[in-house]
Amino acid sequence: MRSIRCIALLTLAIALAGCGDDAKPTTSSSIANNAVPKDPALAQIYANSCQLCHANPAANAPLTGDRKAWAPRIQQGTDTLLDHAINGYNGMPPMGQCVECSEEQFLQLIGFMADQPLPQ
Repeated sequence: MRSIRCIALLTLAIALAGCGDDAKPTTSSSIANNAVPKDPALAQIYANSCQLCHANPAANAPLTGDRKAWAPRIQQGTDTLLDHAINGYNGMPPMGQCVECSEEQFLQLIGFMADQPLPQ
């Protein structure tokens, strides 16, 4: 009888440990889905041209805010990143679906999505 009581108390303690805060772990895709550049013009470009792929894990593009996924790309340097954005690369279409974007806007958007400063 004593072991049943101990098992019941242990089960209750484990069950109660999960009560309270409903915080869910932050994942790369939840960050990507909620991230928006602070600059309104960049936010509009991001929403229209970047978000479809960079907030969708199924697109196989590096997700916005996923520093680990962006790190090897950032290491390639600004010139390569800009070249890939303008000319396309693998599944990324030329101009990243933003035909009116300037090089500066591309660099700002890449820095935003990578969540880290770009090397100069």
